[in-house]
Amino acid sequence: MSGFDLSAILSNSEFRSMLLHGVEMTFVIYAGSWVLAMTLAILLLGLRISPLSFADPVVKAYVSYHRNVPTLVQLMLWYFGIYTLMPDAVTGWLANHNAEAVFAVIGLGLCQAAYFSEDLRSGLRAVSPGQMEAAKALGHGYVSAMRFVIMPQGVRNALPPLINHSVSLFKNSSLAIVVGASELTHAIKEIDNVSFRTFEIYLIGTLIYLFFSLVIMGAGAIISMRADPAMRAR
Repeated sequence: MSGFDLSAILSNSEFRSMLLHGVEMTFVIYAGSWVLAMTLAILLLGLRISPLSFADPVVKAYVSYHRNVPTLVQLMLWYFGIYTLMPDAVTGWLANHNAEAVFAVIGLGLCQAAYFSEDLRSGLRAVSPGQMEAAKALGHGYVSAMRFVIMPQGVRNALPPLINHSVSLFKNSSLAIVVGASELTHAIKEIDNVSFRTFEIYLIGTLIYLFFSLVIMGAGAIISMRADPAMRAR
């Protein structure tokens, strides 16, 4: 098969359906892992700033593990390792409920939580200590000051790295192909195997990933602008 022909892919209803399903599954994995990562990141941050003596080394160990072990290896550990050690009833239920996507969400979410928690912690540390003193002078208690004064500023400071890592998480969703999740990269590979239009289908896949990455970055830029009073005033 010779010649460059995008229409050979785009005009085929079966290929379009496979691509749309791949995009849908990619966003299911992305959204699920993002929510899991952010929820865990907030919990990890809460432990990190708590007075509990054991919390800080535990969170440090968690962050160190997930930041130093490749995400691909973590996904494989979950699906090819931990999954096989679960009770038969659990593995049977998961097998009937898209186990590949479930473990992709778990693996990516747990890994990304380490990055999100460090982003939030850095944003919190950038808040001037005087802000807490000012809040207490206005009658706020510790919890109230954290909720209404410190945390909003910390999250605003953390937005740039959070957005960058959110884009990275979207791109890393392609790693779910290693556990057989039917996301976009999996769909691209399947179309390539059938159509033999390697350049065309991978070009289309590249453009799709680029488009949605730019959309996420654009949405993040809008959120950052609205969250920054100085930029809103311009």
